[in-house]
Amino acid sequence: MTTTAPLDPLPAPRRARASIALVFAVHGAVTGTFVSRIPWIQHRLDLSPGQLGLALVMPAVGSFLAMPLASRFVHRYGGRAAVRGLISLWCLALALPALAPSLPVLCAALFVYGATSGMSDVAMNAQGVEIEERLGRSIMSGLHGMWSAGGLLASGFGILAAHLDLDARLQLAVTTLVLLALAQAVCRGLPDLRAPEEAEAPPRFALPPRSSLVIGLVGFCAVFAEGASMDWSGVYLRDVTGASATVAAVSYSAFALTMAVSRLAGDAVIRRLGAVRATRLGGATATAGGVLVVLADEPALAIPGFALIGVGIAVIVPLAFAAAGRSGPNPSQAIAGVATVTYTSGLIAPAVVGGLAQATSLTVSFVLVTALALALVPSAGALRRSERNAPDGPSSGVSAPAGNDLSTL
Repeated sequence: MTTTAPLDPLPAPRRARASIALVFAVHGAVTGTFVSRIPWIQHRLDLSPGQLGLALVMPAVGSFLAMPLASRFVHRYGGRAAVRGLISLWCLALALPALAPSLPVLCAALFVYGATSGMSDVAMNAQGVEIEERLGRSIMSGLHGMWSAGGLLASGFGILAAHLDLDARLQLAVTTLVLLALAQAVCRGLPDLRAPEEAEAPPRFALPPRSSLVIGLVGFCAVFAEGASMDWSGVYLRDVTGASATVAAVSYSAFALTMAVSRLAGDAVIRRLGAVRATRLGGATATAGGVLVVLADEPALAIPGFALIGVGIAVIVPLAFAAAGRSGPNPSQAIAGVATVTYTSGLIAPAVVGGLAQATSLTVSFVLVTALALALVPSAGALRRSERNAPDGPSSGVSAPAGNDLSTL
């Protein structure tokens, strides 16, 4: 067993937790705002489905390439400054896609959008893990719940703007300014957590460390089920179960709401059961949901199935990030590695499901989704380091200097 020095406590724990929760909400709000105006961008540039699909791959590419760079920012500038700077760039990137005059420019804008998204995602998750460690209780699931809630709220405003036929360039510009101002305000409450002076700086770019690969594969299975369900649930309800267009259209919002509620309530479950048992229970629940979806021949069976998938996988990614943050001496680098592996799943899931459905059927595609959900049950032990008191879970390597007031503005 490795013996480590206790971490410095947070002098203002409530403020730190509230601040990082709002950072997650702002990040989710940027995503929700953009997604709600994709149809406007497609119509303005007269993009075919194939051209739009190409453009929408670019955020994932930008995020995949940029995430490993985030740990360098965190090490050099400290957690609070890194989160503030990167989330600000992410907010500013929101305005770019609607201004693009052509497909190549749109692809470039979405590459930047994805790069800033990935780096800010890593920085805020690293900060969340550090705050969780010092609070001594699970908060990561709730933080990701705030991300989902921010996305749902922002997408609601986006839908309203689309209904009122507002120009997306104006809406995204105004939203950018509002979210940028909010980000600056909430980041003031973050603790200024820094690496020890003797800590070695992470490389400018590095492949995911080995310690994060197994953890990342657990997240990979969960995100594959999430991406497949979010992108294909409406099509599944319409084509396989014969649901009406209205019922099919509501499926995404219902799934996203289920995820948000489950994540907000997930910390209580994690505290009671522990990370490993919570993951196994979640995997079993998601598997049961997948079985319902595969067997469904009517919406009344498929809708609860998708809901169970959402409930089952809701806490897996937050637990994966928490485990990564405690898996080595550099939390942000390990989290970047897990994020790289995990979010690759979100990139390929829609394509794999679509390709398999083209070759066989959409039902067979969800047999694969169900199998990956089932894989969460035996692989849950990889997330043992999400548990603060796990005997093999070293504490984070980032600590504040002794006597430093972590709540200083």
